[in-house]
Amino acid sequence: MSIYSLSLSAQLTLDMHSLNNEGGEGNQIQTRMVNIVDGNGNLKNVNAISGDMIKHILAEHLHRIATANGLPLCVGCHTFNANRISADDGFMTDIADKNDADSLTQMLQTCAMDDMLGNLITAGSKSLPRKSVIEFGWVIGIPETTRSDSYFHVKYASERGDAKRQSDSEEGTRKANLGQNIFHRPANSGQYALVATIEAARIGFNDITHEYVISEAERQARFKALCEALLYTLVEPAGAMRGTQAPHIVDVAGVVTVSRSVIPAPTLSPIKDGYAEQLTELCHTLNGIRPEALSVHTFDSLPAYAKEMSQLLQDAPFTMKYTG
Repeated sequence: MSIYSLSLSAQLTLDMHSLNNEGGEGNQIQTRMVNIVDGNGNLKNVNAISGDMIKHILAEHLHRIATANGLPLCVGCHTFNANRISADDGFMTDIADKNDADSLTQMLQTCAMDDMLGNLITAGSKSLPRKSVIEFGWVIGIPETTRSDSYFHVKYASERGDAKRQSDSEEGTRKANLGQNIFHRPANSGQYALVATIEAARIGFNDITHEYVISEAERQARFKALCEALLYTLVEPAGAMRGTQAPHIVDVAGVVTVSRSVIPAPTLSPIKDGYAEQLTELCHTLNGIRPEALSVHTFDSLPAYAKEMSQLLQDAPFTMKYTG
């Protein structure tokens, strides 16, 4: 069966992570905090992971999958260059004198990652956008169950020899503390709300000509790779400070909604209590407009999420048909 769109509303329990920080001030690393309105209408300040960070995590997984599966990649994406196809000098030279429609067709045919993750090509007077097929919201801490703390750390300088230590000891404790770098590092624990959507029908679709410019087999291979990358994004959420603060993934639960018609697959933030039940009820109501268009797939653990996604990635992306 074909999938028009797929949406994920998930509640993640992560302990002692520092995946997204705002920078440092002095010896203090500052974790990212945002203001939100909770499910009861109250303003809260909570830890969060930006959608940019989550999409970068997915892009890392997608790059490995695309390389392993032999999907077409531009020169920039082969080396995981942040500029992607804009870093491909050969491609940029080829499209210099082409119109936007032909340039977009060549982009979609050249690179699976630029097709699915989007890009903005700027060269000379050309400004050609490609909207991403996948969208992420911020991953937001649920106020009642998320806490952020700052922890004291000391880095010892290894270059202090016996003579230096003896000299410091003679001059007192003030000098004895020299050679130690003191800093504070944040760690966050709690339940987080994640929302994401895949517009499967737009894979390989030229938004200017309203035509598919790659084969159905290529579209299905790209869709499968993208769903697999979304699965691995929750299995291994990469990010900052994983060398010593890799997150403890305690639990994953949520809902995947799937649309097989032109109704968008809905999301509802897990910040709100009862979100899974409301999504199920919403899909039932919308199916009254287009019968059997939407399906709901709930999961209460990481293995259950993997099972649902592994079944869905076997499907094909929906093909939009235009006449005129």
